Amino acid sequence: MVALMAFPLAYTAYLSLHEWYASSVVGPAFVGLKNYLALLTEDERFWPALVRTLEFTIGSVILSVGFGFGIAHLLIRRFPGRGLARTIFLLPMIATPVAMALVWMTMMSPTIGVLNYFLRSLGLPASAWVASPRTVIASLLLVETWMWTPMITLILLAGLSSLPAEPFESALVDGASGWQVVWHVTLPLMRSTIVVAALFRTIDALKIFDIVYVMTEGGPGFASETLNLYVFQTSFKYLHLGYASALIVIFFSIVLGASLLLLCVRRSAV
Repeated sequence: MVALMAFPLAYTAYLSLHEWYASSVVGPAFVGLKNYLALLTEDERFWPALVRTLEFTIGSVILSVGFGFGIAHLLIRRFPGRGLARTIFLLPMIATPVAMALVWMTMMSPTIGVLNYFLRSLGLPASAWVASPRTVIASLLLVETWMWTPMITLILLAGLSSLPAEPFESALVDGASGWQVVWHVTLPLMRSTIVVAALFRTIDALKIFDIVYVMTEGGPGFASETLNLYVFQTSFKYLHLGYASALIVIFFSIVLGASLLLLCVRRSAV
């Protein structure tokens, strides 16, 4: 724990108080809170990247948990080929994110992409997908939701399988409709499981990197640059390690705060 967590965090916090370029021949120079002040008051890329990350996270959690719950509710039912359907649906979860990002990037090509071919076949205008600042976040959300909804489905499917049958039987005897059973029985019983699924998805979405880096590298311009990608660029492209450390400290605080908030919500839901 000390070697893998405590020391890296402490050293990052220490380095965030220094100005240091990896290409410099001199060591880190202590500057106090200068990096944090510059980050919060002067950096023109930090706040847009932070807002973009939060928007992406909220959209990803809502879509993944929403679709995951609906699909889990369908897959819990008994029907011919249910085992095969579950297996096929879970395949995106075991795929390599970088490889799938390359496939989706080809599918979303404005000129040769198969998605625009389908849109034209339906009489709809073609989309620029990740090539346009207006559609790039929505396009990335599409890929992210496709990849990680199966994981949420798996978690919620396990939760649905463990629910007692008596409340559902009582609701049906009392004449409740299918939507009333879902809203007044299933959702309250699944609340803690849904919060756990949302917690995992929130942490993953906040740290999104591979899909964005492969498909857009933060472009066009900075339209899809998330906070994690900005940290990477500052560290390994600009080699400004002191400033990047300050970014990491703030980024870690955001992830930790979101995790603690969801854990509090889960405790209140139990």
